[in-house]
Amino acid sequence: MSKTILITGGAGFIGSHVVRRFVNNYSDYKIVNLDALTYAGNLENLKDVQGADNYTFIKGNINEADFVNDLFQKHQFDGVIHLAAESHVDRSIEDPLSFVTTNIIGTVNLLNAFKTLWSNNYDGKRFYHVSTDEVYGTLGETGLFTETTSYDPNSPYSASKASSDHFVRAYGETYGLPYVISNCSNNYGPNHFPEKLIPLFINNIINNKPLPVYGDGNYTRDWLYVVDHARAIDLAFHQGDNAETYNIGGFNEWKNIDLVKVLCKLMDEKLNRVKGTSEKLITYVKDRPGHDLRYAIDASKINKELGWEPSVTFEEGLSQTIDWYLENNDWLSAVTSGAYQDYYKKMYS
Repeated sequence: MSKTILITGGAGFIGSHVVRRFVNNYSDYKIVNLDALTYAGNLENLKDVQGADNYTFIKGNINEADFVNDLFQKHQFDGVIHLAAESHVDRSIEDPLSFVTTNIIGTVNLLNAFKTLWSNNYDGKRFYHVSTDEVYGTLGETGLFTETTSYDPNSPYSASKASSDHFVRAYGETYGLPYVISNCSNNYGPNHFPEKLIPLFINNIINNKPLPVYGDGNYTRDWLYVVDHARAIDLAFHQGDNAETYNIGGFNEWKNIDLVKVLCKLMDEKLNRVKGTSEKLITYVKDRPGHDLRYAIDASKINKELGWEPSVTFEEGLSQTIDWYLENNDWLSAVTSGAYQDYYKKMYS
């Protein structure tokens, strides 16, 4: 059955992979990609689908309620996959209000438009909200985040995402709006804007620049290959139950410093550099405020109920990610120019 699906933030890192998957796999769907094209949104991420008959890109901001309402009335969206968000913790510490505006108010604007359009008949409709494991706060040395873990956000970013999650659930309870939420662990892979750890360090190693590691480097994260995340979103959107939450993780944990050393080793091999060259670039920097010690996702629910599991090991995914950046140096050069360089100097010098 033909559907019209709105994907917000579809020119960003995760969003571009979701858009590509839906455009290529569902030719009977009309896919509308809405993105404000801020610093992390890049239409070059979608060159391979931009001419597809079932794909439309619209530049716009979810913070503008009238624009969002008009868009819903015009296109009559059957489903929403909401990925648009401010997502970098460091930026949230510098400018919390922008995270409140986009992640909370922007989400409510979408919920209101969806509710207004379909309140009399939600049959076959769905609002999918993509969130983060950071809403759960921090873990000790043991234990995993599950779908029933209490929220305990520690940064302006995670607080804004926690609030948006609560609004989605509240609209489900109050207005009967059909929704699904997923909370994912750290993503990595192709097309990632180089402010996050893995693409930042790949770029720095290429250019023989310092690798800024926060604190002692013992912060622990679970890592999820972005292509596998897009697969999970596809499954949960189509097969997940309404009013359910699914945790999506890579089933692997790495201390930051251990990950960085593996990355350095692989980069030396791929760049034909002497072993240990890249590791000498590691520089320990002052820790950031509210830094959570450990995140770890229990993804057994989506595995058992929907049959999802990662398709690659972390080492395989990391190797493929490095290869992509080395083969797409023009893309990397383009996104690391101008304003991003100013930001980089401010945050990491």
